[in-house]
Amino acid sequence: MAGHGEVRIPFGALQRVAEAVLTRAGSEPGEARVVAEHLVRANLAGHDSHGVGMIPYYVRFVGEGLLRPNTPARLLADEGSILRFEGARGYGQRVAREAIAAGIERCRALGVSVVTLRHAHHVGRVGTYGEQAAEAGLVSLHWVNVQDHPPLMAPFRGSDARFGTNPVCVTIPRPGREGPILLDMATSRIALGKVRVLMNKGEPVPPEHLIDHQGRPTRDPGVMFRQERRGALLPIGEHKGYGLALVAELLAGVLSGGGTIQPAIPRKGAIVNNLFSVLLDPGRFGDPEWMRAEIDAMVAYAKASPPADPDEPVLVAGEPERLAAAERKRHGIPVDAVTWEEILEAGERVGLGRGEAESLAGLGSGGG
Repeated sequence: MAGHGEVRIPFGALQRVAEAVLTRAGSEPGEARVVAEHLVRANLAGHDSHGVGMIPYYVRFVGEGLLRPNTPARLLADEGSILRFEGARGYGQRVAREAIAAGIERCRALGVSVVTLRHAHHVGRVGTYGEQAAEAGLVSLHWVNVQDHPPLMAPFRGSDARFGTNPVCVTIPRPGREGPILLDMATSRIALGKVRVLMNKGEPVPPEHLIDHQGRPTRDPGVMFRQERRGALLPIGEHKGYGLALVAELLAGVLSGGGTIQPAIPRKGAIVNNLFSVLLDPGRFGDPEWMRAEIDAMVAYAKASPPADPDEPVLVAGEPERLAAAERKRHGIPVDAVTWEEILEAGERVGLGRGEAESLAGLGSGGG
């Protein structure tokens, strides 16, 4: 199928397709629902890099024994405000959700909790866990590193990859408002999944985001998906993004006990994440009404800056996702033609017929 064009699928229909594939790949229904909802919510928020396009990879990793369905988070240590969990290559969307849920309950009791999770399979969009904490009224900070996978991002002044994209997330709840302040970012200029989406669409990567295997600037997304002579992503803000990536690597990889991406740790070829999260109850830090008013005043002050482009007003972190979700709820979630074909093929490999998948998506025969 050509790399151009797309299908548009309603949120609920796309979730039904995802659940059907994941169930046939071995997940019990509750787990399939959690993972599918996470993936489709990532698409809904405009983060297609962490959405249903991951399903073909998950199906392959399950088949290779590198991703283990129906594996819950296992508590390794309970030290009051510190909770340490083992993911054992279970679906990251499940085990991270379970670990953060435990952290939320502990934070409510103590005012602060620190959660680590090691050896989870791909945890997906980290902002989802920030939203989980914000819905409970808590401030949260999250750092993630990547293992089991070739490195993707070059250090500042380097010419080959030495890090994953090592996301950082900070969430501040805004009770009674449209949604939390939600900073959720890779420490690379572009996430690998976004490069994959551009490759599937047949589009170039923006300038100064990638280098090829010789360290030269390139706009070809294909350099990130070659088995040999692979390129590298560049860090945001040069030395600043590099510094953030290193901090995320050490906080998540070392404090979780899961390890870092340094080459003595074996790489089997899937995606394993370690997570380090801090949750705070803002009500323990002062008058909640004053805090709400001060947050509102600061947000209003920032957004009142006259826009450099009248068509692009100043936003705060979290608003782009909410705007994307509103548009995609109205018009459906776009899935590029290559990704949709890969999902259909993944479904066929686990026994979900193409016609059944298209029917679940509301596309009918040949609708892709």
